[in-house]
Formats: sequence, C-alpha cells, structure tokens
Amino acid sequence: MTGNEPVLGVNTMDALTRRNFLNRTSLGLGAVATASLLAGRPTQAGAVEGIRGPHFAPRAKRVIYLHMSGGPSHLETFDNKPQMRPHHGQDLPKSVIGKQRLTTMTRGQAKLLVAANQETWGRFGESGQEMNVAFKEISTLADEMCIIRSIHSTPINHDPAVTFLQTGSPLSGRPCLGSWLSYGLGSENLDLPEFVVLLSNGGQPVPSRYWHNGFLPSRHQGVQFQSKGDPVLFLSNPAGISGTNRARLVGGINRLNRLKQSQIGDPEIEARINAYELAYRMQSSVPELMDLSREPQAILDLYGAKPGMASFANNCLLARRLVEQGVRLIQLYDRGWDHHSEVTGNIKSKISQVDRPCAALVKDLKQRGLLEDTLIVWGGEFGRTSYGQDRGKTFGRDHHPNCFSVWLAGGGIRGGVTYGATDDFGYNVADNPVEVHDLHATMLHLLGLNHEALTYRFKGREFRLTDVSGRVVRELLA
Repeated sequence: MTGNEPVLGVNTMDALTRRNFLNRTSLGLGAVATASLLAGRPTQAGAVEGIRGPHFAPRAKRVIYLHMSGGPSHLETFDNKPQMRPHHGQDLPKSVIGKQRLTTMTRGQAKLLVAANQETWGRFGESGQEMNVAFKEISTLADEMCIIRSIHSTPINHDPAVTFLQTGSPLSGRPCLGSWLSYGLGSENLDLPEFVVLLSNGGQPVPSRYWHNGFLPSRHQGVQFQSKGDPVLFLSNPAGISGTNRARLVGGINRLNRLKQSQIGDPEIEARINAYELAYRMQSSVPELMDLSREPQAILDLYGAKPGMASFANNCLLARRLVEQGVRLIQLYDRGWDHHSEVTGNIKSKISQVDRPCAALVKDLKQRGLLEDTLIVWGGEFGRTSYGQDRGKTFGRDHHPNCFSVWLAGGGIRGGVTYGATDDFGYNVADNPVEVHDLHATMLHLLGLNHEALTYRFKGREFRLTDVSGRVVRELLA
C-alpha cells in the first residue's frame, strides 16, 4: 500500500484532516454533542433524521392504542346476538362455519354447540349504541365512540394475529404502526421517544418485537416504560456517576461514533448516537413525567390510579401525560383477555378492570381539549367463536379472526356510529367488512398520511404498512 488509497470511500488525507479537526478543536462535533447534552438540547442531526411530515392536513396528531391482549369476545362486549338464544346448545350449522379454519384446541371436539351470551345489554347515549351493561363508564361515551363490528383478520393464533395487527403482516420483521408514525411524522418532543409502550396484568406473552422498527432505522423503535420502579430499564446513573460525568461519557462515545460515521456513512451509527443522546435527556424528562403523585387527587380518583403501583389505570393516566408531552403513539397492552373457559365470569372481571380507566382517559382528554386531535383505538387481535369451548365448569370461546369488534374515538372519528355487522351467529361479516389494512389506512389518513405514499425501500421493493391493499373507510370520519 502506498498510503494514498481511499478508505471505505473516504480519502485518507480527508479522514486525517477530519480526525485532526475533531481531536484538536474544542468545537468538534463531540464537544458540540456534550455541550448539547449538558444544556438539555438535542443536536440538529438527531432532530431531523428520517422525518417526512404529513401529506395533507391531519385531523389527529397522535394515537393512544388500547390493545386488549388475548382477544376479547365480541359476543360478550359490543356485538349482541339475541338470535343465538333459541339455538343455545344446538350444533352450529355447517353452513355458518363453511371452510373456515379451527384451532387444534377445538378441532377435536365431538360437537361445536352454539353458546349464546349470558350478558345483559343496553342502549346508551342519544345514538343508542348497544353494549354490555357491565361497561358502566364506557357506556357514557356512547356518543363519542365509533364501534366497528365487522373487523376481520386472517391469523388464528395470538402471535401472528398481534403481529398482523401491529405491522400489517403476520410474519415478524416488518415495522410496527408506531415505527411508521415515527418515520412519517417525526417528534413533537425531542426529550422523549416518539413511540412508547406500557404493559399491565399477566397473561398472553407480549414480546418486544411487537414494537420493533423492522427494516426502518432503529431510532423509530418503540420504548417500553415501566409504571413501577425505574421508568426505563438501565436509565438511571450507576452508583458513583454524576449527571455531568454521564454527559461527558456520552459525549465522548458519540465523538467516536461520529468519527466512524464520517468514514462509512452507516445510518445505524447515527441511530446509535441519537439513542445515547435521547437516553441522557430522558434521565431528566422521564422520572418527573412518570410521577403520578403530582396529579390532583380528583384525577387519580377519576382513573382509579394509585401512584407507585403497576396497573392499567396508572397506564391510562400515564398515556394522557405522554400525550400532553407530544408522544406520537402510546401503546397500552392489557393482558388477560384469552377466555377459553368460563367466558361469562372472566369477561366481567376484565371489563371491571378497564372500564373506568378507559372512560376516564377519554373524558380527561376531552376536558383538556386534547381529544379532538388524539385518536383512541380499543380492541384485541381477534374475536371469539360462536360455539362453546369445553374447558371448564362453563363454556369458553376459541379464537376467531373472521369477525370482531373495535371502537375508536376522538381524532376526527364520527361519534355515535356503529359500522358494519355480523351474521345472526356473530360468526361471519354480513355487512361493510373492514380488513386490518383498512383500519391502518384509515388511521394513517386521520394523521395526515397517505397510506400508499408512506413507503420505505428495502431489498429492492417499496414497503408500506398496508402492504398492497387497504382503503380509507370514510364512513368512520367526522
């Protein structure tokens, strides 16, 4: 070698000059990064990378997605089927089942018997929305809600069904909804992630790949917050390390990262720089944000929240606080909705856990003027079967992706509307079907994004959240 060859596309003399500049001047990028951390302000590179902006005027600026993990039964919540009662205990007609897949859990049952719901139902609000009367608080939102009874999906098992709902594909590896929003819209608050995840209760596993960035730059990955203990794992300074020393440490690491970035231009190095700087800023912004004891007692009582505890109620209140700080998408996963046995008793128990916090969230956002540009989505990954599953003293219900219910509120949604319908057995969509990609397209539209134009090129192809389908369901829009 003569010493004059280019190194990974960077001229050696240029690289040496750049290194000398960074090493010898107090205004090098490493020093700038350190200074910005100490001042609590991000560098410009971290602020603008990957932001595309809305395609047209949005109705919503942010989303709170209340995911009921496990798949709540639509037949016990928002899709009453009194027509099933005369058939209770009889064989579900084969003409209704058709060629649909059954899970291995019920495929071997001797009989698939109709299981009519045992709930009490009512109509609420001026719109007369019908739902289970156990929703004592959510029912007061009837005129704010749009209930979709004709959502349908494809995967019949939990993991691919949640993956499909979150990423638009049943196969893992694609970016999730929150990552697409981060990529498409960027941040309103550079001291917090664009996409935050909160978990409550036990039950169906919720792996971190449900909020993964897939092939998008890693800065668009979701960040899980803890409602108890350290707000973010490993965010606190180690013993003996002060905030000033941590800032210098991060600045020094990022100085080295920028040196490498100047040589090879890897976007993942830029993402790593952003992650270090964001983590440092979060040390100041997150603990105060997560401290619910700062809330008035009347607000804590409204949600049923208890500072220092891990609960769905606390997470709903945290979601409102995150919305106020400009986080794009807050995803709440509440586990425990997988009712293969004793669905009648179990559904009442779960409704009692989420009813008050969900209603409080909507009402609190409205009284603060935030509901009009915050989209609320409530639902699970699929519905449940019209036939009973024999696994307890009383019947349960198996997984059923062919039809289920989701409700939306705020953010440009028409309130007081029920859209779509299922057949007399609640087994098939009978009117106005809404596929998962249609839901995604509609959500993106409300956020000012054209689902066909929000794309990312990967392996020679333009990918999008809605893949090659999806339509905006305009009947849902205010």
